[in-house]
Amino acid sequence: MYIPKHTLMDDEETLFAHMERYSFATLFSTSGGHPTVTHLPLILDRENKCLIGHFARANRQWADISGQEVLGVFQGPHSYISSSWYETNQSVPTWNYTAVHAYGQVQLIEDEEELLRCLNQMIVIYEEPGSGYHIDGSNREVIDGLMKGIVGFRLPIDRLEGKWKLSQNHSKERQALVINKLEQSSSSNAKEIARLMRGNKE
Repeated sequence: MYIPKHTLMDDEETLFAHMERYSFATLFSTSGGHPTVTHLPLILDRENKCLIGHFARANRQWADISGQEVLGVFQGPHSYISSSWYETNQSVPTWNYTAVHAYGQVQLIEDEEELLRCLNQMIVIYEEPGSGYHIDGSNREVIDGLMKGIVGFRLPIDRLEGKWKLSQNHSKERQALVINKLEQSSSSNAKEIARLMRGNKE
């Protein structure tokens, strides 16, 4: 990823928090010399510094993914920035955003009990507290059947890249104008970019 120095984010805690918040990721690999992509949730295991997920077995991306470097992309909030918000018309519009790229080599999960633990971990993370849904003896037979249709994997993280493009190349005064406009927007993305810009500015 192209990362100018002023947009570089290399604080691991910030990168991890971003990956947990925006965990519906995009996983890129190659197959037969062609790009292959799957959109899927990736769970961060901080202790072991790896990502956990699963493919549908019918999705053949898993079949030759082992042994190659793959890329997981975690796209954060983003927003158009109009040059009309600036104090001068001698400018151009742009786009502010945050993104994290995680690189590593996929390891397929062959053990069924380990795969079940991974599914349980995902349920704990994504289910609303008190929903009552969990895996136990009452639905284990159904879950066991469904597990035959997926391929679990872990992705040890070899390298992380973070980019926080938040108008850092503009003056504090201009950043304040942009923040003000973004905060007036009805878009949750715009409001989140405003929050990040304000924190970065302070």
